Amino acid sequence: MENLIKSVTATLQAGVAKSDGKLTLTTSHINFEPYNKQLGLGPYTFELSHIIKVKKSMAKGAGILPLSTDAIELTFTDNQIKTFILANADEWMRLLTPAG
Repeated sequence: MENLIKSVTATLQAGVAKSDGKLTLTTSHINFEPYNKQLGLGPYTFELSHIIKVKKSMAKGAGILPLSTDAIELTFTDNQIKTFILANADEWMRLLTPAG
């Protein structure tokens, strides 16, 4: 069984589209479960070992206007990029940055 490390309400941003939901970090996965499943933005589950880059990002209005720096961008081994707007972005960066 996986141990829960952290869980928070977050917003997945994909261009101009956004979806609020729950972002959960376990010992081996990161999961995003959208509150509104009809938007087509999730649910997503990624293995932590597939994260190759974590960086600070910007929350954007209309997909282009910077609103806040409370976001992180995750890049995965298959070149997918996911941006999450959340509280305590620095702590999430520390928890998700691959060791090495």
